Amino acid sequence: MTLDLNRIREQFPSLDHSAVFFDNPGGTQIAYPSLERIQNYLLECNANHEGVFPTSQESDAILHEAHAAIADFFNAARPEEIIFGANMTTLTLHLSRSLAHLLNPGDEIVVTRLDHDANISPWLLIAGERGCKVNWIDFDVEEGVLNLDEYEKALARKPRLVAFGYASNALGTINPVRTLTHMAHEVGALVFVDAVQYAPHGPLDVQKVGCDFLVASAYKFFGPHVGTLYGRFDLLQELKAYKVRPASDQLPYKFETGTLNHEGIAGTLGAIEYLEWLGEQFGGRQAEGLREEGYTGRRLRLKQAMLTVRAYEFEISRLLLAELKRVPGLRIYGLSDTRRIDERVPTFSFRLDGRHPRQVAEALSDKGFYVWDGNYYALAVTEHLGLEEKGGMVRVGPVHYNTLEEIRSFGNALREIASK
Repeated sequence: MTLDLNRIREQFPSLDHSAVFFDNPGGTQIAYPSLERIQNYLLECNANHEGVFPTSQESDAILHEAHAAIADFFNAARPEEIIFGANMTTLTLHLSRSLAHLLNPGDEIVVTRLDHDANISPWLLIAGERGCKVNWIDFDVEEGVLNLDEYEKALARKPRLVAFGYASNALGTINPVRTLTHMAHEVGALVFVDAVQYAPHGPLDVQKVGCDFLVASAYKFFGPHVGTLYGRFDLLQELKAYKVRPASDQLPYKFETGTLNHEGIAGTLGAIEYLEWLGEQFGGRQAEGLREEGYTGRRLRLKQAMLTVRAYEFEISRLLLAELKRVPGLRIYGLSDTRRIDERVPTFSFRLDGRHPRQVAEALSDKGFYVWDGNYYALAVTEHLGLEEKGGMVRVGPVHYNTLEEIRSFGNALREIASK
């Protein structure tokens, strides 16, 4: 499926830049509706929470609508299940402190080596504090997929908490999250899912996945630097929140400590409004079937948007994979079989023979292609691959506003670099 990329790119003011942004796994460019929401908030209703005067009341209305919008994006049951914070890392560390109260010495926690460290270190920290054992799930070094046999063995030990990613920010692998969650619940474990890397690439549905917690970051799906967390209502109600005494005991406020980044939350609402526009403009062919499944209103438009994005990104992934395979001396880490393109997002990491990843990233930057190098905080990945002491990998990650022509030009630039 091909989108009208001209109309889409008009929604992103930064794309007037001469550079090609393939650094999207570290943060996408911001959409106009998000930018407008931020500006309008600061100019029209910049006020603190729960005042009796108009700007405060209008501010609260916008923040409430943002909670509802993210609830629709995640397909959560209610807006009170959505918590905003500085970023995914801060939210996870914050919630982990509350979850620690459910753990006793000798309890077990499961983490994976395929994850960003923000979904590993918080659990290592509380395990150390509470005297818990941590079981690590490895991934296949050739294909970059989790070892499900190891996962099953770890679950046989009846852990209290299991943490894994929806998609790897280093290798692009999409994990079978519904299966992993179901297996964990079968043994009574709580499930914490890091969906930061998946959120801009496909539809999220916390009710269908069945997870207890899920986190994402608005700056990865075309908004500002704000984190979002979903938690099952009954669990959030039960958990102890670390907060100041005057703060509300009601959800979601008991976990939203202090004065939040109100303009950023308004901008997150704008990012959702951009995705709604995308669904309305380009997702019409799925509408009838989705309505039959019970989707209406904003949830219908968001589902349309993300299914449309996913379909176009299959094209991007196939072409990028083909271009990378044409580069002499290049090794792709993770899934590289086009028949399994639906098992990954368009985030690819690689190394060039005889080149340090930083050198390759610098050479690409000189040619106008912005990419990341290193470990991207997926420390366990680069350690397991034996690459941490060698500079990690080069990571290229297009999203739906990138064009097929940009992919082809990138391939040409990379081949030119490899030939020198």
